[in-house]
Amino acid sequence: MNKKEKILMVEDSQSLAAIYASYLSSQHVDLLIVDNLQTARAEWIRTQPDLVLLDVELPDGNGLDLLKDRPREENEADVVVMTAYGSAEASVDAMNLGAVDYLSKPFDADRLKVTVTNTLKNRALQEAVKKYSSLDRKRYCDFIGKSLPMQSVYRIIDSVAPSNATAFIVGESGTGKELTASALHEVSKRKNEAFYAVNCAAIPRDLMESELFGHVRGAFTGATTHRDGAASMSDGGTLFLDEVCEMDLELQKKMLRFIQTGEYQRVGSNKVERADIRFVCATNKDPLVEVREGRFREDLFYRLHVVPIHLPPLRERGEDIIDIAEYFLNYYAARDGKSFSMISDSARSKMLTHQWPGNVRELQNAIQKAVVLNEGNYLRGHMLQLEQLPVMRNRLVHKTDTQQSSAGVTVPFSPRIEVEPLWIVERNTIERAIEICSGNVNKAASLLEVAPSTIYRKLQAWEAKDNRNTGHSCTA
Repeated sequence: MNKKEKILMVEDSQSLAAIYASYLSSQHVDLLIVDNLQTARAEWIRTQPDLVLLDVELPDGNGLDLLKDRPREENEADVVVMTAYGSAEASVDAMNLGAVDYLSKPFDADRLKVTVTNTLKNRALQEAVKKYSSLDRKRYCDFIGKSLPMQSVYRIIDSVAPSNATAFIVGESGTGKELTASALHEVSKRKNEAFYAVNCAAIPRDLMESELFGHVRGAFTGATTHRDGAASMSDGGTLFLDEVCEMDLELQKKMLRFIQTGEYQRVGSNKVERADIRFVCATNKDPLVEVREGRFREDLFYRLHVVPIHLPPLRERGEDIIDIAEYFLNYYAARDGKSFSMISDSARSKMLTHQWPGNVRELQNAIQKAVVLNEGNYLRGHMLQLEQLPVMRNRLVHKTDTQQSSAGVTVPFSPRIEVEPLWIVERNTIERAIEICSGNVNKAASLLEVAPSTIYRKLQAWEAKDNRNTGHSCTA
């Protein structure tokens, strides 16, 4: 059972105090009642309450004086002022002195319970947000970035790394898929064992099986020696399969058996060997499209796609762009003996408005080129030679680059316009924030810097819109 929140009530009328106590009897709280300022101050320090219900007119003074000179405490109690003089001026004075709310007497049970419940919930939310914010990191393993999308990636890695679950990383080229795989390994219990990466797109298909499982001497032309493959070299550690969707279908069948049983055979050998491996995979394609088009086995996909990790493109990471640029600027300036140490406003503006189709890799190349070709302390906008290439969003968003006409003729696929209505962008942002906050709307509202009621209102409107659309489609 959760611990009870502590409430200190300062009320000099015994009859009213008894009534208020009865109102709160059903609440999961510890209530202490005192009737004067002197006792209130002493009990406030002693009990460290979560909430103080403070009357204004007391026998030994004005309750607002207690707010003006709050007792020193670690708990930082919230204060709700109770007053029979419910003027706007009194409420403003109370709020200016640090009260979170006020109650005008007389008030009923519902009004008191709602005020107490909301105050305690908001207090718990603030504590959660404070704890949540303390986990925000500017650096994580080899990553640089403090944006909200990257904080989500860091937390997923934290959660997945201690297990043996297979992670499936999806993201555009240059977003840091291998860095993610390396981070999963470094945070895991296998961190002292081998991390082995295989790029399935860079190795010829006829050599890929040997690369993964090794071969024996004489297995094929050119196999003059016995060779270990990735399976044996990553035994006990992590095997990262980059661009896994490029793997040959026949080899995918052997890989499926290897993942299921931990057993494999070297090329040219009948001996069955075993390896204990944690698998991490990555692709810059839509894996479901590859499955549907028959280029990737469905059973292998579901064996590998246990925990998906989506890496955001650089254009969605805001000020992370500047943080990463500063890192590369300092690195290449030191390496090449240049004096660059700062980024000018014009360069910042240019970097923040560029779409970065090549993501972090493109940013790294742009900074390196600017350092090599220029001199000075400041990196300036005109020094950045940025290619205005189209952003290949549709590689992940759109299902195919071509589609079949009814006559069986391949025709170009026409991608949808990339500009989305503002309400869709807003909905995606809010729903993503709620997902990151594990469904906690209040926490998401705090991070988005809007009132929770605003989010609830929008969610209700979108739900009603969805219901209307569903109703139309059902009756059509």
